[in-house]
Amino acid sequence: MCGIIGIYSFNQKQNVVPALIKGLMDLQHRGELSAGITTYNPDRKRLLQTYKDNGKVDEVFRINHKYKLDKITSDYAGHIGIGHTRYATSGDDSDSLAQPFERPHGRLSKWFSISFNGNLANYSSLKKQLEDIGYNMTYDSDTEVIMHYLSREMQRAYPDEPQNFTKILNKLSAEFDGAWNICFINAEGKFFASRGHNGIRPLCYGIKDNMLVVCSESVVLSNLQIEALDIPAGHVLVADATGYEVKKYSEVYEVNNCFFEYIYFAHDASKMDNSSIYNIRYNVGNRLAAEELQELDNDYIVVPVPDTSYIAGSAYATATSLPYVLGIIKNQQIGRTFIANSNREERVRQKFTFIKEVLENKKIILVDDSIVRGSTLKNLVKILKNHYNVREVHLRIGCPPITNPCFYGIDFPTIKELYAGSNNPDPSYFGADSLQYLSYDGLLKSIGKDKTLCKACLGGEYPTLYGLARSEGEYA
Repeated sequence: MCGIIGIYSFNQKQNVVPALIKGLMDLQHRGELSAGITTYNPDRKRLLQTYKDNGKVDEVFRINHKYKLDKITSDYAGHIGIGHTRYATSGDDSDSLAQPFERPHGRLSKWFSISFNGNLANYSSLKKQLEDIGYNMTYDSDTEVIMHYLSREMQRAYPDEPQNFTKILNKLSAEFDGAWNICFINAEGKFFASRGHNGIRPLCYGIKDNMLVVCSESVVLSNLQIEALDIPAGHVLVADATGYEVKKYSEVYEVNNCFFEYIYFAHDASKMDNSSIYNIRYNVGNRLAAEELQELDNDYIVVPVPDTSYIAGSAYATATSLPYVLGIIKNQQIGRTFIANSNREERVRQKFTFIKEVLENKKIILVDDSIVRGSTLKNLVKILKNHYNVREVHLRIGCPPITNPCFYGIDFPTIKELYAGSNNPDPSYFGADSLQYLSYDGLLKSIGKDKTLCKACLGGEYPTLYGLARSEGEYA
C-alpha cells in the first residue's frame, strides 16, 4: 500500500511543488518508509527532476527547516509533478527503492517517471520474462517491472508518433495481474494517471483554478477545497497542454475494491467509490454493539485503539450507553505498527501513552479495527493488566478474522504471519477475558457492498488468476 499523487497546472507559471508536498502529507498514513516527487519544467535544462529519500514527508522535504524547504521548492519547481509515499510490499527498505522511479532517455517522449500503488501478483513471472530477453533487473521491485514494461511498449512508437497511453495500458492490462495504479509524467510534459482494471486500489481526481489533481484518496482534494471524482476501474486520466480527459483503456469484468481500505488504511475523512470512510467505520461500531454477547454493567468503559478505531469505538459506546474513554493516546511521532517492517514489539511499546486515572479498576471494551499479526493487541492487554490495574479486557474487532494472505498491496503475504491464519481465535492468546469479531455479514452491511469487494484475506476467494494460484502454492 502506498500513496500516489499527480498535479497538472494549466498555468505554466504555477509551481506545484508546495501542493505536492501538502498532498503527500495528507497521504502519509498510506506509507511512512519514504517519500518523493518528480516535476516537469520546460524552462530548465533537466526537464524532469526527481527528489526522494527514506523518511516521513516532513523529514524528506525538511518541513521544519524553512531555508531547506524553500530551496527544494525552488530547485524542483515545475507546473506538472507526481509524488509518492512508500509502504514496502516488495523489495527492501533501502532508499534506492524510494519513488518516483525515473527512467532517462534521449528522446523526450520516452524519458519518464512513475509512481505506483499496488502489487503485481505475477511479479516473479513478469520479471523472469524480462530477464529472459536480456533486461538487467536492478531491484527486487514490481515498480521496476512496470517501468520496463511501460518503456518496452513506448519503444514501439515511431519517433514522430505521439504516445497512445490508452493503447499502452490496454496492452499492459493483459499482462499485469493484481492491483496497479500509476501516475506518469514524461519530458514532453505529458501526464496520465491510471487505475487498475480490477479497481482494487482507490484513485480520484478533481480540478480547480486550472490545477488538476489526481490522488489515492479524496482527503487530499478535500483539504484543497476541490470536489473529488472517482476514476473508475480500467480508466485512465490523460492530460497535456490542450486539456484532459478520462478514458476507458480496459474492459472491467468485475470491480473488487479492497475492504481493508475501508476499515483500516483509508483516512477517516476520505470517500472511496462513493462511500464515506467515516460512515462505514461508524456502522462497524454500531454492528459490533448489536452483535455484543457480553453482559455489560456500569463498570465497563469503551476504549478505542488509536487511531483508526476512534469512530467505531464512539459508535459502539453510543449504542451501548457506555462511557467512551480515550484512555490510550498515540504518540504521533511513531508510525503505524502494522506498516512498520522491523522492531515491531519495540515500536508498540513506544507508540502508546496510557492514562491510569481513567483505566484503573475498570472493565474495558477494547475496540480495534482488525487483528493482523496480533502483536499490538497482545502487548496492549499485557500493559493494561500488569501496569494499569485494569480488571478485565474484552477485545472487540471491527472485521472478521483475517485468515489468508494478500497479494494486492497489503503486507501479509503468508498465512504463517497472520494470527487467525495459523490459530483458532482465542482470548487467552492475548491475555484477554473475551474476544469477539464483527461477523462477515456485519462487515458487508457496514460497508454497504458485497459483489464489488475483494475479501480474499477473509476466506481465500481471490479475484485474479495469479492471486488464486499463489494462495494454492502453484506460483511463487
